[in-house]
Amino acid sequence: MTGTSSMIVAGLTAAALATVGHLGHRAAVTVPAELRPSEPGAAAALHQTPREGDHPTALPARSGTGERVVYALGADRVWLVEGSGRVRRTFGVTPSSVDPAPGTYRVTSRSGTATGSDGVPVEHVVLFASVEGTAIGFSAEVDGSAPRPDPEERTGGIRETREDGAAMWDFATIGRKVVVVR
Repeated sequence: MTGTSSMIVAGLTAAALATVGHLGHRAAVTVPAELRPSEPGAAAALHQTPREGDHPTALPARSGTGERVVYALGADRVWLVEGSGRVRRTFGVTPSSVDPAPGTYRVTSRSGTATGSDGVPVEHVVLFASVEGTAIGFSAEVDGSAPRPDPEERTGGIRETREDGAAMWDFATIGRKVVVVR
C-alpha cells in the first residue's frame, strides 16, 4: 500500500507542477497591455555600456526609477532597488539561453516551486516576460546548483542562489517593475 500511495503522490505532484508551468506560460503570453514591455524606442534609453572605471556592482545608469528589479544582461547581475533608489541587494545570476529584450516589464506570475523549462526542480519562480513562447523569469534550483544552460535548448530560467532567490521572492511581487538593460 505504501508503494501505491507514493506513486499516487508522485503522480499528483508531477501533474500539479505541469499545471503550474502551463499556467505560468499562459499568464506570460496573456499579459494585459498596461503590464507589457515598453515599446522598442522607449527601451533604447535603457541600452547602455558600462564606462571604464565603473564599479561592476554599481547600479546601472538609466535603469529606471522607483521600486524595481534591475537585470543587466551583459553583467549577469540583478539589483533589488527600493523606492528611494537605495540598492537593497545585488547579486550575480546565471543567464538562460533566451534573453528578454532590454525594456521595462512587470512581474506577471510567481510560483513557490515548479519544474524549470530544462526539467530541473526550481523554487521562488518570478516570471516577467515571454520570448517566442519561452517564459522568462528568475528562479533558484532546489538542489542549490547553478549549471550553465545548454545553448541548444530554449530555456528562460535566470538562475540565482537559493538565498538570492528567497530575497527576490520577498521583493518581486506581482506587478513589480523589472527593468532589463544591456
